[in-house]
Amino acid sequence: MTQDQPPVDSDQQMWRVLSHASAFVQVLGIPSLVGPLVVWLMKREDPVVEPHARAALNFQLSLLIYFVAGIVLAFLAAITLVGLVLTVVIVVALIVLLVLELLFALLATIAASNGQMYEYPMSLKLIKG
Repeated sequence: MTQDQPPVDSDQQMWRVLSHASAFVQVLGIPSLVGPLVVWLMKREDPVVEPHARAALNFQLSLLIYFVAGIVLAFLAAITLVGLVLTVVIVVALIVLLVLELLFALLATIAASNGQMYEYPMSLKLIKG
């Protein structure tokens, strides 16, 4: 935590952690984008919580773009005879991306619980702060 950050109360700490951990709602069949979006919409005026919620939301939006692109590529590859092997590679890559999503969300949750900001890899800065 840097010197210029405002003091954090326990409520803000909980929301900061929840902004990252809420991505795990996907195990319940809810898209992982929903949790960070809800936290960001509720707490976007809070200078302590908003950067965490924005980072989590940007990461989830980035993953959505990657998954859609992967599915489109897999479909296009599947309709060609040569593309069958490529389709398998793309599907495996999408599964790896899903595992990485869970790992990065866990690392971000742990960092937030320790009062640190987590920089998600592969995250596009779609929502500016």
